[in-house]
Amino acid sequence: MIRFVSVIIGLIIGAAPAVAEVEQCRFIQAKPEREACYQRQAIALAAKRKPEPTADTRTLETLQQMRRDDDDEVYKSLRSICRGC
Repeated sequence: MIRFVSVIIGLIIGAAPAVAEVEQCRFIQAKPEREACYQRQAIALAAKRKPEPTADTRTLETLQQMRRDDDDEVYKSLRSICRGC
């Protein structure tokens, strides 16, 4: 039971700095500095939310490139088969 309570307290204390980092802007008295703080937080949040390019997008691009290459090879082989048909 004591271990459980100590783990919970540790988690609460460990999470406090993350919350404090987000809440610090509202305590800045000067309006320009406070707005700059909010702007920095918005940029950081947008960077965290920005999705990374997925493997599906890269796979699709790769497949399209392979198809273009294959089409070129097929047309070359067809031209060599039928010259003047």
